[in-house]
Amino acid sequence: MKLITAIIKPHKLEAVRESLSGLDITGMTVTEVKGYGRQRGQSEIYRGAEYSVSFVPKVKLEIASKADRVAPIVEAIKGSAGTGEIGDGKIFILPLDQAVRIRTGESNENAL
Repeated sequence: MKLITAIIKPHKLEAVRESLSGLDITGMTVTEVKGYGRQRGQSEIYRGAEYSVSFVPKVKLEIASKADRVAPIVEAIKGSAGTGEIGDGKIFILPLDQAVRIRTGESNENAL
């Protein structure tokens, strides 16, 4: 099992969700986060004065998946979240040792 974590632009969330639903992904966790990478924040103008904003709003997706489904999930996220511009985000794939469904007690792949 794998845990796929993707950091994307907030306005791309719906496109990514639609793309993943086409792969029969039944669940994900979405968190609003802030951060920066190579873009080093951004500048905004408020009442005529320019301010530097160090952290840019992003959305973090977490998807638990069987190992053999990782490649299509990653491709779906890349295809629907990518704009070719700086700040598109990152995808991280981590090993997932165990999962337990609280309601039924099912574990590992049966819990996904």
